[in-house]
Amino acid sequence: MESLLISSFPKACSFPVLADSSSSHSTDLRVLRCQAWNTIESYSATNIRQHLVMQHAGGFANNLSLYRRGDTKYLVNAASEQPLESEPLSCQPKSLQGSLQNALNAFYKFSRPHTVIGTALSIISVSLLAVEKLSDFSPIFFTGVLEAIVAALFMNIYIVGLNQLSDIEIDKVNKPYLPLASGEYSVATGVILVTSFAIMSFCLGWSVGSLPLLLALFISFILGTAYSLNIPYLRWKRYAVVAAMCILAVRAVIVQIAFYLHVQTHIYGRPAIFPKPVIFATGFMSFFSVVMALFKDIPDIVGDQIFGIRSFTVRLGQKRVFWICIALLQMAYAAAIIVGASSSSLWSKLITVLGHMMLSSILWIRAKSVDLDSKVAITTFYMFIWKLFYAEYLLIPLVR
Repeated sequence: MESLLISSFPKACSFPVLADSSSSHSTDLRVLRCQAWNTIESYSATNIRQHLVMQHAGGFANNLSLYRRGDTKYLVNAASEQPLESEPLSCQPKSLQGSLQNALNAFYKFSRPHTVIGTALSIISVSLLAVEKLSDFSPIFFTGVLEAIVAALFMNIYIVGLNQLSDIEIDKVNKPYLPLASGEYSVATGVILVTSFAIMSFCLGWSVGSLPLLLALFISFILGTAYSLNIPYLRWKRYAVVAAMCILAVRAVIVQIAFYLHVQTHIYGRPAIFPKPVIFATGFMSFFSVVMALFKDIPDIVGDQIFGIRSFTVRLGQKRVFWICIALLQMAYAAAIIVGASSSSLWSKLITVLGHMMLSSILWIRAKSVDLDSKVAITTFYMFIWKLFYAEYLLIPLVR
């Protein structure tokens, strides 16, 4: 390789010698040319040897490809005593792309995506309960539902962000991957984000002009703030029963009733009545909300013990709370099977009964295989419960 590269340069003494060599100026010029080319050859050979040695040492294999792109470019680099490397500007797009990807990844973790998905699915599912005929699927319906989803997601990010701001030290033990706990976000950045999303949520809700939507946002804001904010008389998450009631109120009651009324009264202009599917959804999600409130503390027992959070898991132990959660979910599925079996619609009866029986069986099989001594296994099962939560919102619109 080295010999091939050097041979590509014109030889120092290969310049044609003029017949008239009496001129000292011409002789000096030829000598300077020979010295310059010899210097360049020597410099290039030295650098090539250094790169070959470093390549064999590991980590510089890609430098060899640089010599295959043409000798002229690197001859100039050698003559100007610049290192044999690609231009710095070529790295800037990759650096910018990496920074953008890191920023998006940090925000993804900050927003707690499993809660975002749950909020969006629940609003869509409950909104479908107000649909009575195909003509109800109008542009006004889709626009109104989209407005509700976006406003609710903004409020959701405010609530989970405020919880992270209040739990930085606890999350360094329980969830060190979160951006505030890991240092990816500063406290100031967190404050700006939660404030901005709360303001955007209320501004969008106000512009829509739906009273049920505004009430849903306001109550969620009050309960979410009281749940997390560490000031006197607040930080209700310290008290297990109150914490569970906050989550139940938002996930089970406000989401089902307020967003159903948003579609029923604001979009369709119909009277505020609560049919069987809405009552079922509220009751079923009450069980589910209690389970999520209890289960989320099971993998966080170490941090909660250190910082004095008296959750049910700290009081009763991981194993007992785990099986309480499984029992509550099985009770909810049993009730759902009974409700489905009582339906006057054959297709609704078949889908809801078989669907809930299948989910109940999967839950039981997965629960028996969980290693309660492994935080990773418990956390994985907690995310599985969220998947059951998503699946339920696919079945709720089919309850008739």
